[in-house]
Amino acid sequence: MIDPMITATPTDALARFGHALSDPTRAQILLTLRNAPAYPAELADALGVSRQSLSNHLACLRGCGLVVARPEGRRALYELTDVRIGHALGDLIELVLVVDPDCSGGLATAVDRPEEVRP
Repeated sequence: MIDPMITATPTDALARFGHALSDPTRAQILLTLRNAPAYPAELADALGVSRQSLSNHLACLRGCGLVVARPEGRRALYELTDVRIGHALGDLIELVLVVDPDCSGGLATAVDRPEEVRP
């Protein structure tokens, strides 16, 4: 039997990463944790979401294997499970994708807002 906490294949790992990034709040959490570990209350305040919503997103990110909680007394400090996740996020945000606006789910892209494209 395969341990459910171990990613069985590279395809599964990419699917989990994609699922995590498919939600703007989860993407913001990952980008925030890329800079430094944080407590849930701080993350909720910084992202402007309820603590319950943040808790649900953190549970998803833990399930995807992207973040871990480090207990500190009565609180838990969240951080990326591996520094390479932060590097991967950095590589992804540097990409400029040209997409069909009808297929982007209504999300604007860097191509739609050229002032946001960084050299």
